[in-house]
Amino acid sequence: MMRAWHSESMRPREPFLAEAADGRQATRERSPGIVALAGLAALAVAMGIGRFAFTPILPMMQADGRISVADGGWLASANYLGYLIGATSVSVLARRIGPAVGIRVGLLVIAVTTLGMGMDDHFAGWAALRALAGIGSAVVLVFASSWSLERLSAARRPLLNGTVFAGVGVGIAVAGSICLALMRWNATAAQAWIALGVLSIVVTAAIWAVFDSHGSASRTGGTPRSTARRWNKDRVRLVICYGAFGFGYIIPSTFLPAMARFVIPNPEVFGWAWPLFGAAAAVSTLLAAFATRFFGLRRLMALSHVVMAFGVALPVWLPGIHAIMLSALLVGGTFMVITLLGMQEARAMAGIDAASLMAAMTAAFAAGQIAGPLCVSYLAGVSAPLLLACLVLLTSAAGLARRSPQNVSNG
Repeated sequence: MMRAWHSESMRPREPFLAEAADGRQATRERSPGIVALAGLAALAVAMGIGRFAFTPILPMMQADGRISVADGGWLASANYLGYLIGATSVSVLARRIGPAVGIRVGLLVIAVTTLGMGMDDHFAGWAALRALAGIGSAVVLVFASSWSLERLSAARRPLLNGTVFAGVGVGIAVAGSICLALMRWNATAAQAWIALGVLSIVVTAAIWAVFDSHGSASRTGGTPRSTARRWNKDRVRLVICYGAFGFGYIIPSTFLPAMARFVIPNPEVFGWAWPLFGAAAAVSTLLAAFATRFFGLRRLMALSHVVMAFGVALPVWLPGIHAIMLSALLVGGTFMVITLLGMQEARAMAGIDAASLMAAMTAAFAAGQIAGPLCVSYLAGVSAPLLLACLVLLTSAAGLARRSPQNVSNG
């Protein structure tokens, strides 16, 4: 009798345990808002600090007598090279460790290398640290983009996609504003690197738990199947145009603060060029989320190339601080739009193979941004390379306007 009662009393617990297990699984499913904010924060660290922090800190390092302009070029090239290595490694890393682990490791690499820049006094060490930061930046950009877009696809809320990619502009604006404030307080470049390194650690710790291997959108049907064969003319065209974008944007984004400083040496004036660039980038992705409804991905991407081309050439046509600031708005307001649209286009074209296509695009982008500064050095000036970048961007826009039949729906 007691045995029967004990057996019966245990039965109601089984559904309860099953529901508890389902509840634990449900907690792994992040809400779209949390996913978007985590993606924003990851891209802010990856690009705003790991990739672009050197731009506003470079004038501080020069003021400290730590490096020359030529040394700065070499450090920038080291970061670009690391970015290229990271982009070409993503496909292998995706199979070995997966996106979630890749994001976490990449964020840790960025945090540690940023701190290291403020603690090391040797140029060779700086070059190695900037190269490692470039690797981490590319890995986080590709993995966080694909991870976020996959999980947000089922929500069908374009504004959330724009929120994720606004992280790059937010990171640039925050890093630039911190450096601007530190320059006013006569802080050293080493202190600026350490401040940004600490910020990277804090942000990484805050979003660490969000990036896990659970909650894949593929279980809810949010991840489309591959919509075309692995490689075709349209995919190759997209990769080439994305590389052209890397060449076109890198020249103004590298030299705008230096150009502004040459016109007006006061840091309280020229120091605003980079935060303005980042603010425009952050707002633009949110606006692009709505604009795609009217233009489509491909047309808006081509239009952004045209606007960027105008912004790139503007300082050559109208020398002065006002043209430089307007250029910061136009280039900053389009470079993340093109990045967002390019990643979305890759996902629309490749489906489950999107990470590989994104990696190829990012590698082409990295190659383009390596070629840009080399072009400046070869032509011994900025004006001619800016005009060349304008021409490359216009040519890329024309290439994007061509569409294969399978991609007509993308605009």
